[in-house]
Amino acid sequence: MVHNNILLWTKKWGEAMSAKKMGRPPSDNPKSETIKIRIDQDMMRKLEASAKKLNMSRSDVVRKGIEKIYDDLQ
Repeated sequence: MVHNNILLWTKKWGEAMSAKKMGRPPSDNPKSETIKIRIDQDMMRKLEASAKKLNMSRSDVVRKGIEKIYDDLQ
């Protein structure tokens, strides 16, 4: 008898969980490419200070830098 109650509860829990989507929604522009670079401590300090001052991630600062250089070259 107890086993049936647990089974019923588990089934209801599973149904409730499948109806609700979990996790982050898909991105309009997924970032699937990765790069690895070597920088010295001074460059890392500048990157971290820039990210903190702009309230951005380090990756966003690097992306912004790439966009700025690319736009300047056009």
